[in-house]
Amino acid sequence: MARVEYFYSAHSVYAYLGAQRLYEICARTGATLVHRPMLLGPVMQAAGGLSFRDRPKAQLAYFFGREITRWAEWRGLPIIGHRPTTHDAPYDLANRLIIAAQDQGAGADALSFALLQAHWRDDADLSDEALLARVVGESGLDFADLRRRADSPDIIAQHDANTEAAIALPVFGSPTYVVDGDPFYGQDRLDLVERAVIRPFARSGN
Repeated sequence: MARVEYFYSAHSVYAYLGAQRLYEICARTGATLVHRPMLLGPVMQAAGGLSFRDRPKAQLAYFFGREITRWAEWRGLPIIGHRPTTHDAPYDLANRLIIAAQDQGAGADALSFALLQAHWRDDADLSDEALLARVVGESGLDFADLRRRADSPDIIAQHDANTEAAIALPVFGSPTYVVDGDPFYGQDRLDLVERAVIRPFARSGN
């Protein structure tokens, strides 16, 4: 059975746009999905990428004005028409809540998608604990329990390990899907992810 490691951040627009398709692929094929939320800034910096604030205005206008809205329409997902107001706010707790949900064995898929959608549909602040509590509760999980788990040394260490693993791979952005060691960057590669889950691609030297 294939294993898909899902490297992304809880505020990533393309993780939001690809999440339901990813879940469908894993459910249909029986692949094991492993959420690996990471801090995107250090990963992008290590890979030599530019942050949004450092990119040319024309590129940002295209990115937010056309590219995202086209993909949202294609995936049938609601989305705001601008960069979220609090996109630069800390999201590490949101990441760790997802890791904690996965660690307890249930709810990570639903919680992850709900957080991504809150940010990109509702312009929600992922550093707002009241917002996080509401989203966790609406996902069928107990916020107080999950919050304690998210602050535990084990979950903090796993979050750090996810970021370090992404840098070492290297990951170039969010989301990146690693199918039994073979990385695919971007939700527009999900058709290739599905093929790799069913039948691995040949690799150099093979």
